[in-house]
Amino acid sequence: MNLKIKLSPCLLFIAASLFAQKEVRLTSPDGNIVFTLQFNKSLPEYSIAYKKNTLIKNSTLNLVFEDKTTLKNPSINQPPVYTEVKENYELIVGKAKRVNNHYRQVIVSLLGIKNYKVNLEVRTFNDGIAFRYVLPKQSKTSYTLLEEQTEFKFTADPVVKALLLPNYTSSHEGLYTTTPLSKLKEDTLMDMPALFQFPNQTYVAITEAALLDYAGMYLIKHNGIVSGVLSPLPNQTAIKVKATLPHKSPWRVLLINKRIGALIESNIITSLNEPTKIKDWGWLKPGTTTFPWWNGTIIPPHIKGGNNFETNKYYIDFCAANNIKSHTIVEYGGHEWYTNDGEGYQPGKNVDITKPVAELDIKKVCDYAKSKNVEIRVWTHWKALYPKLDEAFTLFEKWGINGMMVDFLDRDDQEMVNIQTEILQKAAKHHLHIQFHGSYKPTGLSRTWPNELTREGTLNYEHHKWDNLVSPDADMDIFFTRMLAGSTDYHLGGFRALPYSKFVVQNFRPYAMSTRCHMLAMYVVLENYLPMLCDYPEAYIGEPGFELLKNIPTVWDKTHVADAKVGEYISIARRKDDVWYIGTVTNLKAREIKLKLDFLPAGNYSAEIYSDAPDNDENANHLIKKKTVVNKTTVSKLVLSSGGGNVIVLHKLMK
Repeated sequence: MNLKIKLSPCLLFIAASLFAQKEVRLTSPDGNIVFTLQFNKSLPEYSIAYKKNTLIKNSTLNLVFEDKTTLKNPSINQPPVYTEVKENYELIVGKAKRVNNHYRQVIVSLLGIKNYKVNLEVRTFNDGIAFRYVLPKQSKTSYTLLEEQTEFKFTADPVVKALLLPNYTSSHEGLYTTTPLSKLKEDTLMDMPALFQFPNQTYVAITEAALLDYAGMYLIKHNGIVSGVLSPLPNQTAIKVKATLPHKSPWRVLLINKRIGALIESNIITSLNEPTKIKDWGWLKPGTTTFPWWNGTIIPPHIKGGNNFETNKYYIDFCAANNIKSHTIVEYGGHEWYTNDGEGYQPGKNVDITKPVAELDIKKVCDYAKSKNVEIRVWTHWKALYPKLDEAFTLFEKWGINGMMVDFLDRDDQEMVNIQTEILQKAAKHHLHIQFHGSYKPTGLSRTWPNELTREGTLNYEHHKWDNLVSPDADMDIFFTRMLAGSTDYHLGGFRALPYSKFVVQNFRPYAMSTRCHMLAMYVVLENYLPMLCDYPEAYIGEPGFELLKNIPTVWDKTHVADAKVGEYISIARRKDDVWYIGTVTNLKAREIKLKLDFLPAGNYSAEIYSDAPDNDENANHLIKKKTVVNKTTVSKLVLSSGGGNVIVLHKLMK
């Protein structure tokens, strides 16, 4: 990592002059974003302007401690400390391999607060702002927090797109609401990220970064004002955080730009996390994986089905023959691969994750998979895993397991946040990757712990097994909200599509609800370092488009949003080495898009194009595949069916 930190004489001069007026101002490196912190009222207030238009004004910052201490009437008798930082770092997993991180920072010490020392730390980037509360080392050694009162007073009536939740116990899965903020029901929890679209077409997304040893935050509108609220610790409602000092809140992040694609391209969230301290990540191999639970663990008639070697060998052989990185052992016939006397995957009194069911020799499965250069993953309920975490991870490594899905977490209070962090840390010691399901959004920890390959927190294609909620319209909401936070798991790979009007729900061999090309494009559009091929092997063999999935990258060197319109369509270009992949998907409206390729470097490219077929209204699995030559001056006309998609793969041609 290349890091340059400097104190700016100009910024120090501005600080001194504004400090006398009890105002601190911080601009982004390009000057377009201005963060202003004021101390002329009882509580600190901040405002944010973008390109001279004020977006958020006079919004309160406050912490409420158990001993009734707040940030009221702080003394700021020392100048703020300004710095400017330029750093280059690499991500092991991410939408970009190399990140150029440039920001300005100010630290303001709030003195004279009863019982506590508190600092406000603010960073401005060219594509957003982040701030957090810092409690430095002091005479007190611990604190208890009842609430963090961070306001976001919008100056206009933006259209909000957010997942509304009934309470804090949540898998973070649901359909999104889109409405003017003024019409949003009061006192309803909004999950983050939430997107706010201003009348002048400026976009602001609010989320958090570096969620560690703290409660997850939600947004709520009360008396017309949006503010943050924290998830309470279990079995009570008052206490949100209990911690030793020094301690820091997560970063409160606002992604800001007139181009919605800039929010998707942003690396602010990972940049706000610490670099990894582990030197050797060579064992970590992101890639595609099977997930037989979705299809019902379908096998040919000649194979004995069950939690056994034969069933898993069938899927391992499929992986080995088709360049699929890993196979996931989940369950068979409604029973987990490990001993459990509970119902519906819930751990019973005698659950034991260290004891496979009698017919499963998991060491034999792992040894066979290794001989085929295929990794083995397992599914587990977190309540079955966590009580035996050290024992289980030691045993998993001995068996040869490479990672796992940890499911049914359904909370983001401080206790659960710490549990998930502990799982990541201990998994890394045993060379295990983690996929969290029934979980809150990512907060950039994949920079610190790259073995966090993906998170769910989405209403996704697993629902095709039991309802018709996850339509191409629902997909659109995810791209502009949840995906802004990072890797997004989605049960991809359904290869038997029905048109939306003819969609049928079924639990075994479920159907997909969009076109084949829409499904292919989702592997490019979604940021996901561990995408599934969740249909059964025979659904793929010989099918058009499967050749693309055999070689699709899962981590990227560069990401560019070529075109997008919130709620309607999106086209994302991602590069791996010298090959570009462009994925485009639309909602239920058929449309034509003129896609400019002006983001490409100079030169000619061989283009392999997967397009929707004219008869997709009858047969959603049909596609058209063609090859042509393009360059950066090319404008490609994409004809998208209802719920359709398009994929373009570009290889640079030698002169």
